[in-house]
Amino acid sequence: MQRREFFQNGLVTALGAAFVPSLISSLRSSDTDDLFREAKNIIFMVSDGMSTGTLNMADLLLSQTTGKGSNWIQLYRDNKVSRALMDTASASSLVTDSAAASSAWGGGVRVNNGSLNVGPNGEKYTPILQKFKHAGKAVGCVTTVPITHATPAGFSVNSSSRGSMEDIAVQYLDLRFDVMMGGGQRYFSREKRKDQRDLLGDFSAKGFQVIQNRNSLHTLKSGKPVLGVFFDDALPYSLDRKSDKKLQETVPSLAEMTSAAIRVMNDNKKGFVLQVEGGKVDWAAHANDTGALLYDQIAFDEAVKVAIEFAERNKETLVIITTDHGNGNPGLFYGSEANRNFNRIGGFRHTNDWLLNGINADFTVAQVMERFEQAWGFAVTEEEAREILGYYPKTNGDVGYDKLPFHRLAQIQGRYTSVGWAGNNHSADFVELAAFGPGSEILPPFVKNTDMHNFMLRVTDLLRV
Repeated sequence: MQRREFFQNGLVTALGAAFVPSLISSLRSSDTDDLFREAKNIIFMVSDGMSTGTLNMADLLLSQTTGKGSNWIQLYRDNKVSRALMDTASASSLVTDSAAASSAWGGGVRVNNGSLNVGPNGEKYTPILQKFKHAGKAVGCVTTVPITHATPAGFSVNSSSRGSMEDIAVQYLDLRFDVMMGGGQRYFSREKRKDQRDLLGDFSAKGFQVIQNRNSLHTLKSGKPVLGVFFDDALPYSLDRKSDKKLQETVPSLAEMTSAAIRVMNDNKKGFVLQVEGGKVDWAAHANDTGALLYDQIAFDEAVKVAIEFAERNKETLVIITTDHGNGNPGLFYGSEANRNFNRIGGFRHTNDWLLNGINADFTVAQVMERFEQAWGFAVTEEEAREILGYYPKTNGDVGYDKLPFHRLAQIQGRYTSVGWAGNNHSADFVELAAFGPGSEILPPFVKNTDMHNFMLRVTDLLRV
């Protein structure tokens, strides 16, 4: 088959001829070839930075507020998926960053933190969406952070630095993927790019459907590539969007982007491969922002529902649901008021990000208390409000994002929610991995992150020789 020849040639180029025979041999197994169904499509879903406690608490919050748990956990309850644990290390650390984690899936090789499919000596590993594109499939990514960010980029490009997002945006133009949607207007806009290049215009001139508003999702046509950038940087947190009518009207949810991407790519006769990322779960975990974390996890879970419902109808789609690493390791902790405290999260109207960024040094303690109540739905003490206001010195009212008291605020918030945090950075935990649909039958119960690259190629028949 032509695609088998492409894959073998691609491996020689990307990984070196000496490595190819052992790799293909390890994945060729005559006694298992008939034990799984081939997948035409893959939807690879990543809740970035999702610790196990995040998955658990989102299910609890949904159960408490709606009487029904999360779609992800329901797949476990109904025994509908193959389930595994995944080791997430990078080449340079037991604790990965998102660039190396996505590159492990994307390129099939562990690279150093900060790199995108580029080895320590400059070796370039062909990203998996390029392989699938060459095999004739439609490919794309949707995310709640900039589309040039580490996780979509790890499936798509080679770059020695994850921070080179203006360059990554240019690579997307040349690669001509079928769907790329998320935030990150600044990396495509003439007004924001350092080189003042009108990359949005360049995409349009190359035949892309360029959209920057939620309503435009409904006008998309299949067979024509799409670039959708809906916010200057990352998309707003789901909890803040939920409380802002204008954001609801202009910024799509992850579930809406997922549905639109499937609709655009599904007409491809050879199938499609789509990466879906709930990227702001990770950002919320770094900030120890419980409301932001759980409501963005719930938004990711709504995208899971879209993917699973499509796969159940389609019968030819493998859905993989996972995370690239843990972050913060949050949890609901025991206490006599744990139930009542946790249920308060159901009344949250805004994130801690919204709360802190709306305060300045000229606020009174009473005004800070009022903002707390706007965000959380209940009052805090005058002493707690005064402490937070103390982080906004009169001599410098413009406090940078990295100076805002997110972690102290999380400690205060924990008194009212019974949610605690182990830290504010990535962790080396083994993570959850679930697979639904054709090919899920051969998912082993424990995998390295790099195993998923070859797993995806094998279940779509690109590793059969």
